[in-house]
Amino acid sequence: MIRIKVVNEPSELIPMLRSVNTAVKRDVLKEVTLEWKTVDEIEKKYGPEGREAILFFEKVKLVESRWITVNGSYPEKSFHTYYTSFQINAQWPVYEISDVLAAAMMSEEEYVNIENQILEKIGENGRFPGDIAEELGLTSTMLKSLVRRSVKMDFRGHCIEARSDE
Repeated sequence: MIRIKVVNEPSELIPMLRSVNTAVKRDVLKEVTLEWKTVDEIEKKYGPEGREAILFFEKVKLVESRWITVNGSYPEKSFHTYYTSFQINAQWPVYEISDVLAAAMMSEEEYVNIENQILEKIGENGRFPGDIAEELGLTSTMLKSLVRRSVKMDFRGHCIEARSDE
């Protein structure tokens, strides 16, 4: 089945940019494009960074999952890319795309610092993004981009919430 991811909003570029920002992520993405792979198979080949890559791909919905049994043992979750291609409709104001690119290219140290601030603000129940953006002095585009980069939080309706390990 052919599935095309249409990117209409600038912050939707973050998952695409962050999914290939390291050699391990690029290689893992290529592997799950070719065939179904379990987390254990990926981790065995690429180490903990491979596991993190799969979890990130799952969070940003670049992969789909299904349960398989390996050698008659317990079922394991396996992953494969969800989309076969991307279509980018790009015409955004410079101030918006600059926020997106800044969030995508931000150093890991700087990102972890701001990610922790956002997580602290949302607490256990989640919060409206506009309130958080105002408190942290961020544009709404920058906040959306930072949340889309994270595996620890996500948008649920009109709120940002911490993700629970499923």
